[in-house]
Order: sequence, then C-alpha cells, then structure tokens
Amino acid sequence: MPAPLTPEERQRQADEARAKAMARFPFERIETTGQEALATWTRLKLAGRGAPVVLGRDDDVEGVVSGLHPSASRPAQEILAAAARLRHPEDLMAWRAAVQARYDDYSPPPVGAWPAQPDSMPGLLVARGLPRKTVHVGIVPTDDWTTIPAHFCWGGWNACPPAEYHVAALRAWRDRFGAELVGLSTSCMDLRVARPPQSREAALDLAREHYAYCCDVIDQGLGTYAGWAPPLLGNEWWSFWWD
Repeated sequence: MPAPLTPEERQRQADEARAKAMARFPFERIETTGQEALATWTRLKLAGRGAPVVLGRDDDVEGVVSGLHPSASRPAQEILAAAARLRHPEDLMAWRAAVQARYDDYSPPPVGAWPAQPDSMPGLLVARGLPRKTVHVGIVPTDDWTTIPAHFCWGGWNACPPAEYHVAALRAWRDRFGAELVGLSTSCMDLRVARPPQSREAALDLAREHYAYCCDVIDQGLGTYAGWAPPLLGNEWWSFWWD
C-alpha cells in the first residue's frame, strides 16, 4: 500500500490540476476580483470582443472545463441544432416530468402561501463572498451569448438539464424578460433581467417554469412556488444552482 500523501503533496497535485485546467480553457480569460467582476463583465461586453461570462474561482474554471473532455463533450453545433428544435417551456417541462417519474416518492411542490417577508436574490452568485479573491471572466468568441452553454457543453448532470435546454431557456427568457447571462460556474448560473414579472400571478407562473429548469431552487429552498416567486417580482437578478 502506498504511503499517504502529505498535505504539501496534496496541495501540489491540486495546484497542478488547476494549472492544467487553465491551460485547457479554450477561450480568452481575464482575471479580476470578486468585487470588480460585474464591472469587468460590463466593460468586456461593451468592448464587443465576444460574449463575456463570469466563471468564478479557479475551481469553477476547472469544473467548467471538465465538461469539454473529449470523451463526454458534444460539438457546439450539435447542441445548437438540438436547441433549435425545442419548444420552451413545453419540452423542458416534459423533460423534467420524465426525470421525476423515475422516483416513486416524488410529489410536486405546493403553491404555498405568499411570505410576509420575501427572500431576495443574491445578485452575482458566482462571485459572492469573493470580494478580494481572484475571479475569472471568460470571453466566448460569439455575438450570441445564448450559445455560451453550448460552447461549454454545460449541463446534463444530476437534475441539471442538458446544454440544449439551457440555450432554449436563455433565448426564451431573453425575448420575454430581457434576461442576459452574466455568471456561469461549475454548478451555478446568474442572469440579469431587464423586464422581470410585475404581478404575483406572472411571478408564480414563472416560478413553475423555473422549477422545471432548476428544481433545486425550490426543493432545497422554501419548498413552495410561492416561496420562490416573490424574489422574481420586480427583481433584476435570477440565480440558479444545481447540486
């Protein structure tokens, strides 16, 4: 049996893995801080150099790059062709229903009661808690930011939809709500929204759609549609996370 690694050896191996991931990152990458992440994203967007996206820490870049492994990745054009065939949200909801049908004890969340003090969205979640830490911003060479999940072959694990469903959702939400992808880490996504829903009914309808997209935000949160809907009402940020 080999001797256990020392803390220094484990750290060295982790550093080497991160360095390899950075070297494999296929696009231009800018380093900034968590505090300056959104300002850096805005500057790069206005520069017209492609589609910027805040990726988070070194570990997040490593996680995003892992989806590009030749044994698992799909060509971006294949994903985009699949996305073009999808009807959103109908096909997304059908996909979610098929996933949940595998579990005998599954039951959908109740509507619930509208909370007296609603939660708020955290803003740019991928950079949260990292004001002085290094945060990476990738620049994807495209003028269509909705294709970013396809270029990273992002999604398709656990309860997270495959990449084409992300592309279809982003395009639908862009057209309906003026949504724009700002952050994408190993398991989180942040959208900034120009035209959020303005009524409780519209927010509840959107909460049902978000549940089909990312059930963890409700199943691991307040557990009801009415718990997730209030932060969507007039809020400029939507954040999703998949465990």
